[in-house]
Amino acid sequence: MTHTRAASLLAVLTALLAVLLTPVPASAASLQEVTGFGTNPGALRMFRYVPDGLPAGRPVVVALHGCTQNASGYGTGSGWTQLADRWGFSVVLPQQQSANNSSLCFNWFQSGDITRGQGEAASVAQMVDRQVADVSGGRVYVTGLSAGGGMAAVMMAAYPEKFTAGGIVAGLPYGCAQAAGSPYVCMYVGATQTAAQWGDRVRAARPGYTGPWPTLVAFQGTADYTVKPVNMTDLVKQWTDVQGVDQTADVSDTVAGYPHRTYQDAGGAAVVETYSITGMGHGQPVDPGSGGEQCGTAGAYILDVNLCAAYRMGAAWGLGG
Repeated sequence: MTHTRAASLLAVLTALLAVLLTPVPASAASLQEVTGFGTNPGALRMFRYVPDGLPAGRPVVVALHGCTQNASGYGTGSGWTQLADRWGFSVVLPQQQSANNSSLCFNWFQSGDITRGQGEAASVAQMVDRQVADVSGGRVYVTGLSAGGGMAAVMMAAYPEKFTAGGIVAGLPYGCAQAAGSPYVCMYVGATQTAAQWGDRVRAARPGYTGPWPTLVAFQGTADYTVKPVNMTDLVKQWTDVQGVDQTADVSDTVAGYPHRTYQDAGGAAVVETYSITGMGHGQPVDPGSGGEQCGTAGAYILDVNLCAAYRMGAAWGLGG
């Protein structure tokens, strides 16, 4: 064998060895549809993302898309499937159908879809039960954007025993359409309710339930003209009242340059957190990239503002631990 051929073979073997020693991504999983998850009174579709080799007992995140979106696009765009691979948890991605809502919005404003045991709320609850059974899931969290954020609030109120925490992005407080008289008044103006009245709407959704209630992390763009910032103010009123804490932030700081507020219980645990994204319109905050705090892919209603909401929620919930 000539020296040149030997050197060439050595180069090939070295390259092959490098390929073999390159770490394989934690998951080669893909989004899968699940059928037969229950009676499905809300006629929704269920998709899920489960990283390959996921151990039993890992958390479950339910992520609800916004209007005009679908499960796959939201799962990827928001960064939740990316974080599922990174941190090791599964994601349930409910999907609306046009027969239910022509804009593919979850019906957060319809009494028949936000009541425990009925409609879309019951369908999502059945998805949770199916997923926890299939993957021997641990703690469950719920989050969503816009109409999906409104439905996340519905799940926190109507099925509080199922969720450790919720994350609401450009969403609305539970019962807002009923309190305001219409969904549009809720979205654009807000509803005139005291903190106690907001809290009473949640308590009435699950009569007799005494806790624990899910904690809340909320995100809102200050330039959002679709769901006005007053809705995050009302979310704070609602969920601090449910948690039995006052509406004065215990911590006021900035994260990635944006105002961040934390409301704590008597033991010092954060029960409500808010991120006010200065200058952002209507959408899900993301920070595309491979950095430790980055996630998401920018797109329609998925906005690159150098802060990834999914990462901030997951960190607050201890998903990375």
